[in-house]
Amino acid sequence: MTIRKTKVGILTFSDGRKYIHETLVAVNQKYQDRLAAALEATGEVEAIPGREIIWTAEGARREAQHLREMGAEMTVFNFAIWAFPNLAAIATTFAPGPYLLFSNLHPSEPGMVAMLACAGTMDQLGLTYRRVWGDIQEPDTLQKVMEYIRAAGALAHLKGETYGLFGGRPLGMYTAVANQDQWRSLFGVDVEHVEQYDIVRASEKVSEARVDAGLAWLEKYVKDIRYDGKVLTTEKLKKQIRSYHAVRQIMADRDLDFVGFKSHGDLTDYFVTMDLAEAFLNDPYDWEGPHEPIVAATEADMDGALTMELLKHISGGQTNLFADIRHYDAEDNVWYFANSGTHATYFAARSKDPAENLRKVSFYPEIPDYPAGGGSVQFFAGPGPMTLARLARKKGQYWLAVVPANFVEFSQEKMEAKAHTTDIEWPHAFARLEVSADTFLASYPCNHIHGISGDWVNELCAAAEILGIEARVYR
Repeated sequence: MTIRKTKVGILTFSDGRKYIHETLVAVNQKYQDRLAAALEATGEVEAIPGREIIWTAEGARREAQHLREMGAEMTVFNFAIWAFPNLAAIATTFAPGPYLLFSNLHPSEPGMVAMLACAGTMDQLGLTYRRVWGDIQEPDTLQKVMEYIRAAGALAHLKGETYGLFGGRPLGMYTAVANQDQWRSLFGVDVEHVEQYDIVRASEKVSEARVDAGLAWLEKYVKDIRYDGKVLTTEKLKKQIRSYHAVRQIMADRDLDFVGFKSHGDLTDYFVTMDLAEAFLNDPYDWEGPHEPIVAATEADMDGALTMELLKHISGGQTNLFADIRHYDAEDNVWYFANSGTHATYFAARSKDPAENLRKVSFYPEIPDYPAGGGSVQFFAGPGPMTLARLARKKGQYWLAVVPANFVEFSQEKMEAKAHTTDIEWPHAFARLEVSADTFLASYPCNHIHGISGDWVNELCAAAEILGIEARVYR
């Protein structure tokens, strides 16, 4: 699967005095070329370097307009020598933001002086930017640059997307409903309302051969499908497979980028649960082969889905997890994160090979609360570092909770015993956080939490900075 690269414009500024500028063109060009090459080498960036070193107001306008025409999604202002800060100020009229000011640290090439002068100018203008300095060929310096680029790129990729909202508010949860106007103005995301019954109708059009192939694949690779002849039957599992294909078709027809399902009270009572569809939408594969993970939030949680979509883009397309914060186990200092849907099976072993993950996955008959029945996708998440997060609102203002964590494993018997105290039918992740239970519970904004593998704390904080919202890291 191919994840879109971030288009990064690069403008390098020079001394506005012609006789000085001309003697230093080669120095400036060298630093610009090194910067562009380093960014391209990451595989995450399409660099759009300036065609000329900027030393006049006209050049600043011309090169900045070129970046916009080329589709740059952010701009790096590069300083290798002393440069007139008014030139960067002029460039911001056309060059796409946000802006990263980058300078070398060579004592005979005063790029730092120029960067600081430009930074002060941008502060006065109220522009969003970040400062980074050093040798771009040093891993630590490149990492700092890439953290900001990933954040800017993720927000750029969000713009113009459409969220498919299947159904309305679930179970009375205010935190699952967001303001469409605010989404559009802050994130650039539109919301398309879709009837849940459309899933039922579209399910009827899925070919029997396609469903049978999916069933055969699941019966081959899933560890255990616990058919009970009533709640979980072959026909109900096939209906869940149909539901998955139905959602994929609706998304294609309506040009939806990510989705959320109310489920409760409608599908869960009269059709079938969406657990299987939610799991394999979020997964990087299904029975027909690899696919780009598709963010799907249960309980039509809008801010949950938006958080997951941000995490996906910021990590270059990783699979997301969605869970309830179910319980804190003081004896083992772990949190139980469990929910009936949206635990992608990827997290069972964190493998791109579905066979590796599914050998740890069981399908249980769904709990009695969901009388329509079907299979619940059950497993225990594999160990490893996670970055958990949640976009939330307080008094109408967004903020971002960032929760570094580690998922841990116990013996199978111990994990099953713990899960029996909640709902053994559901997937569970056992998480250790870096803050106390009291600290976390005192301010974490809702019952849902979302996450991706690895450490993405700095990128998320950079995204909040660009959005102009507060980020709170729970560590």
